[in-house]
Amino acid sequence: MTWTTQEIDGKKADIFTPEDVEPQPFVILHLHGHSEQTLKDNAAYSSALEQRGLRCVCPHGKRSWWLDQICSEYDPEISPQSYLLNSLVPWIEDEWNVSPPAIGLTGISMGGQGALQLAYRHARKFPVVAALAPAVDFYHWHGRELPIDEMFKSPEAARQASVILHLHPLSWPRHQFLACDPADEEWFDSADKLSMKLSSSGIPHELDFETTNGGHTWEYFESMAEKMIGWTHEQLQSVARSI
Repeated sequence: MTWTTQEIDGKKADIFTPEDVEPQPFVILHLHGHSEQTLKDNAAYSSALEQRGLRCVCPHGKRSWWLDQICSEYDPEISPQSYLLNSLVPWIEDEWNVSPPAIGLTGISMGGQGALQLAYRHARKFPVVAALAPAVDFYHWHGRELPIDEMFKSPEAARQASVILHLHPLSWPRHQFLACDPADEEWFDSADKLSMKLSSSGIPHELDFETTNGGHTWEYFESMAEKMIGWTHEQLQSVARSI
């Protein structure tokens, strides 16, 4: 198993290549959290990916919240979502001959809500999305002298860009997995709120709001590696069979 870092259209990305790529290739596109820590060299996630022969790309997104919104810390002209759609996905297609819907979205914290944001806006391209401890109500961080303050003029303006307000009742990813440690004091309530919204809208999704291991910590994130990667792989296989 090998992790490398390279530039793709001027932006860095960490890339995992398994020793044996599965015969029917899929790719995991993983979005990191606000701490900017990717899955690179993470033993738990590397093992889960290697076991299934999955390639994985972890782009570096700064503290941009992975939105379709300019964040100068990330780029003064290109939004993170625009980069993912117009640069990273075409690179995956050219490099590995893997195209949507064979690209599964995963993310942790900021990246969890970012993966949902992308999937909710492009449900046909990305029918498989798994969000771990998703920072759904990220707008609560407005006013802390972070890049989000520059991105939005107020908490309400940020709220208008939140995941729940971009859930389309007629177009949504068919395979969704939400997980959050019930001890996660920062983000559990907003993840639960999203689940309730999905349920009230009749949108199927799978949950793990029971597993606990320290709250919003890497101990918890790593304890969920096998489940999240395994679930994503199974759903990608299901989508491939239905095509």
